[in-house]
Amino acid sequence: VLTALCCFYLIDPGWSMLIAMCVAMAIGMLVAMVSALLVFMRYFGAMEVMLPTMLSGMWAGMIVGMRAAMGELALMDACLYGLLTGLVVISLCWAVNSRLQGKWHHE
Repeated sequence: VLTALCCFYLIDPGWSMLIAMCVAMAIGMLVAMVSALLVFMRYFGAMEVMLPTMLSGMWAGMIVGMRAAMGELALMDACLYGLLTGLVVISLCWAVNSRLQGKWHHE
């Protein structure tokens, strides 16, 4: 959501979608790295935090950045895009991690 908010305030509809996506991806990685290092790594391990936060920040930035470049975007929509993207990416990371560790009981 932090990445989505940063992209919402930075990118406007006059931007090229490609440039907006690249800039928003970099913003997402920067915001995710700072938040992971300063907030989350204190309570969780490095690998449990860095991979999901970097991926979710990068994807949320790209999605919100491209959507903001397409036309006017409401603040609540940007927050919801960021939230849903983060939840999907973290769920996928958890599922892949469980599968790799053999905790996934597929029948």
